[in-house]
Amino acid sequence: MGVIEEDVEEGRSLVDLHTHTHASDGLLAPAALVELASQRGLSVLGITDHDTVDGLPSARVEAERRGVTLVPGVELSTTGVGRELHILGYFVDDQDDVFVRHLCDFAAERRDRIARMVERLNAEGYPVDLERVWELASDGSVGRPHIARALLELGVVADIGDAFDRFLTRGRPVYVPRTPYPPENALALLLANGAVPVLAHPFSTGDVEHALRLLVPAGLRGMEVFYGAYDDTQRAKLEAMAAAWNLIPTGGSDYHGTGVREGRELGNSPVPLATVARLRAVAAELHR
Repeated sequence: MGVIEEDVEEGRSLVDLHTHTHASDGLLAPAALVELASQRGLSVLGITDHDTVDGLPSARVEAERRGVTLVPGVELSTTGVGRELHILGYFVDDQDDVFVRHLCDFAAERRDRIARMVERLNAEGYPVDLERVWELASDGSVGRPHIARALLELGVVADIGDAFDRFLTRGRPVYVPRTPYPPENALALLLANGAVPVLAHPFSTGDVEHALRLLVPAGLRGMEVFYGAYDDTQRAKLEAMAAAWNLIPTGGSDYHGTGVREGRELGNSPVPLATVARLRAVAAELHR
């Protein structure tokens, strides 16, 4: 199926460009996520798993079968401006061997980091089984949410948010920081692949303007404005920033599974269909 079909009508389209499958830290298989998107009336779905594109092939098959336009994506984790930054890449080429090798390196670093956190939990007296964490990751890109789910299974925490608040965020005794990876490197990697780089959930960066001063000269092309967890006031502020910096205003729910994260249900963000066309146009330029 093409990136966007001519017969998808603006007035009744639903677009969600930020979702996760069990290829990273989402709950649903890629095909199941596409099925749910179809059931909820979405015409365009972006899958943006953390540091992996492994879910895209099966998602493509299901999207073709159900008439959903799939925007292939990825979400890269970086460290910059004093904190973690996430960079989305849209229309990623998941057959790019160089790009995929970089993702494999990221996956190895993730596994080492998670193993070290589990070791620290064990040392604190919490019997989290590392093998169980791998099982929860379902051979996908493992992350802190999988440790959180293991803690929930043990009855140590009340919910996933409690696990992060008590154990898995910066400053907690078991937290292990990421190996530094500058956002400029992620931007260069995505641009070389032909993917369109977009800043995810900008308010997580702290000082958004400072982040943009760093990222726009390095090749940033868009910024999430219509983000699932943001209210109208926050979206309006980001929309003005995007216009000022000549960035494509994108968005999506950041869906990980029904009920997993408050305010992040599939299809809950009003992303204009025109956003997809603008991303597609930039991707076409990058592939020339």
